[in-house]
Order: sequence, then C-alpha cells, then structure tokens
Amino acid sequence: MRPILLGILAAFFFSITFILNHSMELSGGSWIWSASLRYFFMVPFLMMIVISRRNLTVLLKEMKRNLKGWILWSTIGFGLFYAPICFAAVYSPGWLIASSWQITILSGSLLAPLFFISVRTPNGLQKKRGQIPFKGLGMSLLIIFGILLMQMELATKIAVSTVLIGILPVIIASFSYPLGNRKMMEICDGKLDVYQRVLGMTLASLPFWLILSIYGFYTVGLPSQSQISQSLIVAISSGVIATVLFFQATDLVRGNMQKLGAVEATQSMEVLFTVIGEIFFLSSALPTIISWIGMLIIMVGMILHSYLSQKEKVLKQDKETVNL
Repeated sequence: MRPILLGILAAFFFSITFILNHSMELSGGSWIWSASLRYFFMVPFLMMIVISRRNLTVLLKEMKRNLKGWILWSTIGFGLFYAPICFAAVYSPGWLIASSWQITILSGSLLAPLFFISVRTPNGLQKKRGQIPFKGLGMSLLIIFGILLMQMELATKIAVSTVLIGILPVIIASFSYPLGNRKMMEICDGKLDVYQRVLGMTLASLPFWLILSIYGFYTVGLPSQSQISQSLIVAISSGVIATVLFFQATDLVRGNMQKLGAVEATQSMEVLFTVIGEIFFLSSALPTIISWIGMLIIMVGMILHSYLSQKEKVLKQDKETVNL
C-alpha cells in the first residue's frame, strides 16, 4: 500500500496547482505571473537538490552539448504546457481544468509515431517507430466523453466561444507536455536522473518565462504580494513535493507493470482533490450531477486505461521472452 499512498499524496499536492491558479484569478492576479513565477521559484529548490546530490556539473555539461535542443523542447514541455493551463483558469474553474487535463493520456498516445522505441529481437535491440496503441484508445475515448459531458453542460450556462477559449489551451498543453518531455528524454538518453532533467528543463525554459514576464510587466504591471506567495506554494507543492513523491512511488514498483499501473491511476484523484479544495477554500459552488458523472467517467477511464496499458506491456514482454 505504500506506493499507492504515496501516489495519492502526490495527486493531492498536484491538485494545489489547479486550486491556487483559480484562487489567483479570482483575486485579480494575472495568469502571466501565475505561470512564470512558478518556474522562477522552482529553480533554487531544484538547484539545492541537484547540488546536494553532486550532479550539477554533469547537468551543465550535458546542456552545453545541445543547448538549442534543451531550450526548444523545454520551452514546449514547460512553457507551452503551463502557460496555457494558467490562461485556461481565466475562463474555467480549477476542477474543470483538472478534469480536462486528463486528455493528456490521449494526446500522449497520438504522439507515439513521432518517437522510436527499442524492441528486443533475437538479433538484439533494434529501433522501431512507435505505434498508436489503438486498444488503449477505447479508454481514452471514455475519458473524452466525460470531459465533453462537463463542457457541454458549461456551454448551456455561458457562451460556447468562452467554453472553447477555456478548453483549447488545455488541449495545447496536453500535447506540449508529453512532446517536450519525451524529446528531452531522448536528448538525455538516460545520462541524467529525474532531478537533473527537471532542473535542466526549468533553466532552459527561463528565456520563455523572462519574455512572458516582460510582457506582463508592461501590460498588467507587477504581481501582488498575495500572488507571489501563492505562486511560491505552487512551486513547492507541485513542482517539488508532488514530483518527488510520485517518482518515489513509481521507483518502489519499477519492474512490476501491474503495480505501476495502479500507482499511475492514483493521479485521477487530482480531480476529486481539486473539487474538494475549491469548495472548502474558495467557497465554490458544488458541481452539478452531470459534472459529477463526467468526473466519475474520467476517473474510471483513467484507472482502466492505466491497468490495460500496463497489462499490455506485461503480455508484450512475455511474448518477447518466449521469442528469445
């Protein structure tokens, strides 16, 4: 149960992002500062972790070898992921963004052909272009149905154009996050641990955040003290604590695909934690029955998707072992 509990705890800290982004929007804070301040604040904390592990020099050397690649894919993986998520908070409550964000499961699957995977054959390891896992797409479509159910209900209360402005940035973010991170994993090629890679991507994305901050300074002015404090909490809770807890949970079950699937499925709890947090801390109205049904469908879809995908990996590994 320890990995499961760590996964649930990670989902709790991840959900703080959606709650506080909505809180900062309600208090008049700009999405520009909600996005950029998080990454500025993440740098010193991640730097302390990497330095304490004596891995900073190795990271800087690796970044120097392919600085353009680091900047490009870090900007996509972090910049075009989190800026749209914060922008969406202007038009949608946190629980709706947290629910819609689960579409990243489908986005990640559709990106598979852009990457090469190592396949074990009798002649050794060979590179093979990834394929879209059509079996798992059934569960992805279930998640999309839950998202559409909630979005359609929202469209009955506000203009459809407003709904689209709220959902389209989340869709962009759902593709940018896995694309940037997977490309960076290819560049790193196992030479760096997760702390080094996250710090490196944060540093490489700083030019994007600096440009966004300059734009924010001349359009909306400086952030308030309240927004600075809340952004610091987001950086610590989501950028550091949640990430460490989640990777610790996955490390405990590495090699066991079924248990790994169970740990990954715990992230569906982000939706529930975000709803509860907004109700208690922001006095948000309770979601309607239709929205609850949509959230339940999304959570069930995530759990089933995770279990089926890991089961498929186990069967594939067994098949490869037999062939060998």
